[in-house]
Amino acid sequence: MLRLRLAALAAPLILAACARPGPSVPDLTGLWTMDPNGRAGASLNGVGNFQETAPFTAEARAKVAEYQALVEGTGDTPGGFCVPHGVPLAVFLGGGYPVEFIQRPEQLTIIYETHNEVRRVFLDGRHIDPEDILPSRGGTSWGHWEGNTLVVETIGLAQSVDIPTIVSEEARVIERYTPFERDGLKRLKVEVTIEDPRFYTEPVTLEREYTELVEGRMLDYNCVEPFWLDHLEELRAARSRR
Repeated sequence: MLRLRLAALAAPLILAACARPGPSVPDLTGLWTMDPNGRAGASLNGVGNFQETAPFTAEARAKVAEYQALVEGTGDTPGGFCVPHGVPLAVFLGGGYPVEFIQRPEQLTIIYETHNEVRRVFLDGRHIDPEDILPSRGGTSWGHWEGNTLVVETIGLAQSVDIPTIVSEEARVIERYTPFERDGLKRLKVEVTIEDPRFYTEPVTLEREYTELVEGRMLDYNCVEPFWLDHLEELRAARSRR
């Protein structure tokens, strides 16, 4: 009975210890935006003319050309069909939508307002056999600290040629998040490196800067529901014609 009581007393202490990062690493928890003044809304985002300057292989350029010919004149984009950006494109906060970091010792959860896209970055040193990873746009991510910089590695990406930062299944994406302050606001230096010998002749790195979101909050990104509501209207119209 005494052991049970001691365990019951220790449980809240253990939970409290696990609820926050250790004192030796920065806590990146918070809302972040690409706007340098910490405001939500349209701001520098995306990857600009990346596809015109990226060191693509011949195979990559052929696949991009094939895709562009397929959708030419349609205006179709993955986002228009509620397809999440995935890694690495989501990191660039397309449309100026903010991102939320929720950090615990064992995991960093990243929530992009765009598409309500969620990533889980494992910080506890766990190992997942690559053969057990199902390829996806978001891949599988691990992280570790190098000083005050969080280094995130992502593998297990599905081939994506319908986004500017195209990747093959062989891609390895490295993100580096370094906190600092300027003009009284918390900021993150963000570096994204794409290593993909199939689609790139050499690694390529892009840099951005996040700023803490001032007086803002995350909103729901309602993309799929309008398609459902339109479908219901089609069903009503079909029923009325009977």
